[in-house]
Order: sequence, then structure tokens, then C-alpha cells
Amino acid sequence: MLKKPETLFVLGYMLLPLFALISAIVGLTMILGGNKIVGIIILVIVTQVFTFGSFFAVRARKAALVQEHKAGS
Repeated sequence: MLKKPETLFVLGYMLLPLFALISAIVGLTMILGGNKIVGIIILVIVTQVFTFGSFFAVRARKAALVQEHKAGS
């Protein structure tokens, strides 16, 4: 399922960046609200996981499209 370019498109360009944005907002809100340690952990770790997951999905999609194009030729 994670080898399909359509699934990787949705993950890499829509869902994971949205989750990264939401976790960044939550982390900043927690920092401003007084929970500095938990907010920094969310801001640094969780946001980075979603961001790198997005980059991974985009690269995997590109590789899947190249492989699909080579198989079709």
C-alpha cells in the first residue's frame, strides 16, 4: 500500500505537512502557555518526525514513478 504513488502523494504533500503544522502550533501554544519543556519536545521532536516523514514519502513517490515509467517502456 505504501508503494503506490497516489498514497505517497497524499502522505507526502498533504497529511504529513498538515500534521507537522498542527504539531508546531501545539508546541508553540504550549510554550507560550507555560509548559516549556513539553512544548519544546513537541516542537522539536514531533514536528521533525512529520517533516522528515514527508520528505521520505516524496522521495519514495518519485522513485515509484520512475520505476513505473521504466516498467512501462
